[in-house]
Amino acid sequence: MKASKIAYKPVGMALGAVSGMLAGAVFKEIWKRIGNDEDAPDATDEDRTWREVMTAAVLQGAIFAGVKAAVDRGGATATRRLTGVWPG
Repeated sequence: MKASKIAYKPVGMALGAVSGMLAGAVFKEIWKRIGNDEDAPDATDEDRTWREVMTAAVLQGAIFAGVKAAVDRGGATATRRLTGVWPG
């Protein structure tokens, strides 16, 4: 394994945690605006429809993937600017 990859590992883990928190906050805000409730439905929520549950799950997954990709790409770009080496 390359030294740059090993050195980037803790940075990548920290960025992953930050992106997860950010994605959660973004999803919660979007769900409040488009949903009928403050909280997104759980898959086992008996009072919610299939449509609500699946819409929430797909939206949450898309937001998480987009935020994670943006944060990971930004971290890799910043690492290259600082070190001259792409961390991948």
